[in-house]
Order: sequence, then structure tokens, then C-alpha cells
Amino acid sequence: MDSLIHAAGGLALFLLAMMMLTDGLKIYAGAGLRDFLQKWTSSPLRGVFSGALFTAVVQSSSAVTVTTIGFVNAGLLTMRQALGVIFGANIGTTMTGWLISIVGFGFKIDSLAMPVLVIGVMMQLLSPNKKYKGLGEALTGFGLFFLGLAILQDAFSGVAADVGMSLMAGTGIGGLLLMILFGFIATVLTMSSSAAMALILMAVSQSVIDLDAAAAAIIGANLGTTPKAFLVAIGATPNARRVAVGHAAFNLITGVVALLLLPVMLWLATEASEMIGSGTGAMPVLALFHTVFNVLGVLLLFPFIGKLADFLDGLFKSEAEDMARPQFLDKTILANPALALSALHQELSRINDQTCTLMLAAIKATYSKPRTLMQKADAVFSLAKTAQEFGTSLHMEDMSRDIAELLPDTLRVARYQEEAARLLPDINDLAHGYGALKPAETRHALESFFDSATALVALLREHDESEGAAPHHDKVVVQMDRFQSAYQDAKAALLQAAVAKKLSAAQADRHLDSLSRMRRAIEQLEKSDRLLQGQRFTPVESVRT
Repeated sequence: MDSLIHAAGGLALFLLAMMMLTDGLKIYAGAGLRDFLQKWTSSPLRGVFSGALFTAVVQSSSAVTVTTIGFVNAGLLTMRQALGVIFGANIGTTMTGWLISIVGFGFKIDSLAMPVLVIGVMMQLLSPNKKYKGLGEALTGFGLFFLGLAILQDAFSGVAADVGMSLMAGTGIGGLLLMILFGFIATVLTMSSSAAMALILMAVSQSVIDLDAAAAAIIGANLGTTPKAFLVAIGATPNARRVAVGHAAFNLITGVVALLLLPVMLWLATEASEMIGSGTGAMPVLALFHTVFNVLGVLLLFPFIGKLADFLDGLFKSEAEDMARPQFLDKTILANPALALSALHQELSRINDQTCTLMLAAIKATYSKPRTLMQKADAVFSLAKTAQEFGTSLHMEDMSRDIAELLPDTLRVARYQEEAARLLPDINDLAHGYGALKPAETRHALESFFDSATALVALLREHDESEGAAPHHDKVVVQMDRFQSAYQDAKAALLQAAVAKKLSAAQADRHLDSLSRMRRAIEQLEKSDRLLQGQRFTPVESVRT
């Protein structure tokens, strides 16, 4: 019992050390690691190398996965590149096994832990620089890492003395499957494959389990990282779920191959360990086995990375994602500025219609679940960003003067639409909340404001192309004046209700802020419409992608 409590304490210290090491290195590196990952993932192969290095440095495949998902969502990485990073991250996680096998048993661990802890804590306490405080936290975590290993080593020595050798020897396929389950559960419970790896290596070093059983447990630990990826992806974007499925597919296929080739791979790992001078002890052999089967998994799956990416891209399709996908923008037409600007205008007109449609839904409180509107608003926001980036990719030196004069206004349209999309959730909140206001006159003023907003946005969305820009503009000006007048009336009604104590100051402030954001969003749409109507382009259907 004492040994079990001792082991639990050592494991807890090890987990704390890993968290401090990861968090400290991320603070010390700042945006450097993120920039590195973005820069060195231009191809799937480079993604494998950068993912392995990134994970080895921060000692957290979760950090790599989250960063990769962010890049895919932002359009900075394709699914192929993201899969390369995920494959590499699995290789990077093997660094923990090497670290434990190298520092864990060649000398008394405590003798290295104490100086590292002293330096790390002193840096945290004395350094005025946040960056070096982060380095101090990482060093403190590194020191605690050694102490956790020392406690685990002592605990498993006690277990070995109490129960004898090979408590859980992997005899037969049943025993190996049991050990795979053990490694899987250990990773799921600790939420860290590194912690599970430490437990397995400590157990085999003290002869609590044998080499075959330990190897099977390592396969299970690899598989144990997949539930965490799926937990992160629950309720997340389709890209997050695709990356999680890709991560699970890699681990599952790699685990099956490693199990089928277990005797051969252990023999190769033993021979290779002896050749590189690390001996035939269980620790270096298992560290090498862990690395080899993950590398083998990359070698097996990398030739099919394109097909896997295409398969994943077809999963978890959503309406919001379809909205965020450009229909007219194609990089192949960037060489022809007139054609590219025509395509950009068509895309911006489409975004304008989408934003107006969502604006009307928000004004009418159509969506009972704010999350649905937010996802669609994010999609429009992302599409406006894409349009803006497309426009800035045009080279003005290759344009005619007329086209060059139109480009700044076109980019301004994208900015207006982006801002309007960003404010949509605030409109939805106000639409759902104002009906519960007690003062009837305040509620009626807000209803009039919403009615005028509905009429204006409907006009911006449903204008008749055949009537020309001038008549449409005149109608918008008239309706815009009504909208602004209704805004002032609604604002005055809220202030009067607050003065009369019919509304609390907090309620009035909240509604006034939402009212102001709604006004700004609709003004952005009106500016976008005005610029779009003022430009003349011939539709080019052939550029639709």
C-alpha cells in the first residue's frame, strides 16, 4: 500500500513537471514556435519534421495538435500539411522515453534535480522579464521531472520487492492485449502519454513487467492519446474533428502493425541499441522500439497522405463551412488583374448577400441557439478575410489605371463586411433580450428601431439589379434616415427608462452598447453596398471554382 501511494505521488509530481515544462517553454518561445511551425509546413514532408521537432521541444503533442487545428481553420495549412505535422508529433513524443532512459538510471537522479530546481525557481523569482520567467518555469518543471522519476523508481523498487519479478508478464496474445489495455487506460487516466511511458519504463526497469509486456503497454499508451483528441474536437469545428480522426487513424494503424511485428521489432530494437552503444537494457531498447514503430507508421502512411487528406476533407461537412468556401476566387486568375477584380467583386456581392441574410435572421431572433448564428457569422468573417487576402495578392504594377483605382475601394468593402459579420452575435443578443423589457414605451421604441433595421437590410439584400445604382441609392438614403431617427428614439427611450429607475444602470448600459453595435454593423453593410453599387464589372462565370 505504501508503495502504491508513493507511486501515485511520484506520478502526480511527474504530471506537474510536464505541465510546467510545456507551459514554461511556450512562454519563453513566445510566438517563435508558432511561427516556426507555420513557416516549416509548406509540404507534408516538412510538416513531419517540424511536427517532430516542435513536439520534442515543448514535450506536448496536444499543444502541437491545437496549433495545427488553428492553422487549418485559418486556411494557413491544408489537411495534407496538417496530417504531416500530426504524423511528426507522434515521433516527437518518443523523446520522453529517451530522456527517461538517458537520465533516469545512469546516476542518482536527485543530484541533478536539486541544482536545476534552484536555478529555475531563482529565475522565476528574480527575473523581471516574462520571457525568462517562462524559462525559469520550464527549468523548475525539468527539475521536478527528475524528482518525479526518482520517486517512481523507489516506488517500483518496493513493488518488485513485495511481489517478485514479472507481475504482469505478457504471455501469449491474451497477456499482450491486457498490457495494451493497461497502457491505453494509463494514458487516458493521466491524460499524458509521457506519464504512461514513465510508468511503463519504471515498471520494466524494476522487473515488475517483462520486455514484451512493456512493449505492448507502449503500443497501448500510443493509442491512449486518441480519446483526448476526440474530447478536444467535441463541439469544435469540422477541421478539428478531421484532424482528430487523422490522429486516431495514424495511431490505430501504427499500433496494429507494431503488434503484428512485435517480436521482429523488439529484436531489431535490441540489436540497434547494442550497435549504437546504449546496451541491451530494457530502457534504451523500449525507447528505441517506441521511436521505430512510430517512424515505421509514418513510412507506411506517408505515401497515402493525399488520399487520407481527401477522405478527411469529405467528412463532417457543415453549412457554415460551405459558406466560408469562396466560389469565385481562383489564384490562377491573379495574373489577369481585370479578371481577378471582376471575380473578387462577385465574391464580395455574394458575401454581402450572406451577411444581409444573417443580419435579418439576427434581427428577427430566428436562431434559438446563438451558437448556430455564431458559426455562420464566423464563416462569413473568414470568407471576407479570404477575399481581402486575395485582393492584396494582386500586383498593382500590372494593372491598368482604372483597375488600380478600383482596388482600394474593393478592399474596403471586404473590411466593412468583415466588421458587420463580427457584430452579428451582439444583434442576436439584443433581439432576444429587448422583448422582456418592462417599460412598454421603451420596448415599443426598440421594436420601431428593429422594424426600420429590417426594412433597410432587406433593401440592401434584395435590390433590383435592373433599376440601376442611382435609384437604389436614393431608396437606401431615405431608409437610412429613418433608421438613424429610430436609433436616436430607441437610445432616448433607454436613457429615460434608466433615469426613471424603470431600468437598472447595468441593464441600460448593456442595451445601449448592443444598440450601438447594431447601428455600426448596419452602417458597415450600407457602406459596403454603396461601394459595390458604384463599381461596374461584367460578371465572369468562367472563374467560378
